[in-house]
Amino acid sequence: MIQAIEINKSYGNLHVLRDINLTVRQGEVVSIVGASGAGKTTLLQILGTLDRPDSGHVMHGSTDVTQLSDSEAARFRNLNIGFVFQFHNLLPEFTALENAAMPALIAGVPMAEAKRRAMELLSFLKLDERADHKPAQLSGGEQQRVAVARALINKPGVVLADEPSGNLDSQHARELHQLFFTLRNQFNQTFVIVTHNDELANMADRKVTIKDGKNQ
Repeated sequence: MIQAIEINKSYGNLHVLRDINLTVRQGEVVSIVGASGAGKTTLLQILGTLDRPDSGHVMHGSTDVTQLSDSEAARFRNLNIGFVFQFHNLLPEFTALENAAMPALIAGVPMAEAKRRAMELLSFLKLDERADHKPAQLSGGEQQRVAVARALINKPGVVLADEPSGNLDSQHARELHQLFFTLRNQFNQTFVIVTHNDELANMADRKVTIKDGKNQ
């Protein structure tokens, strides 16, 4: 379970988040919606330890991640949180298999084991025949599925997705949306998804709207 408790965040005179309270249960798919500039991505980054609130706390289970040092937060993030972004952020010089395995290697998993796990995920995502291809040789939808495999490699407690289908055509977007729910149903995976896509937002178990820095 994740809890955001009284989260506030400002940039200069701009108060982006105001007393945000949010609970996400294990196995839940939660969408976060709102106008551009409402603070959705800022909230996601705080939930994912990529940014810190000015005040408030974020609990991942019994761990208050706002109290971790930068190095502790990086370690926690690697082991417990998966990320999927609009732009896939794959490393162009590495293959799909190597990209998917990267977080496991960073966590200290031996190369053979990391690649075995990555190949299992790529096979589940129907990318086993593309494992040796580099990102430039993959379609946008295939690249995003590699990014999903990378997000899942360390069996994180939650996957945070920021506009994950924003760079995909409608068919690939729909396939990606369905994939999230397949993963939830098969692995009890938890997702928090920032999106402008109404179809994806409405598919979620719960939709949270951010307006004027507050959640509705």
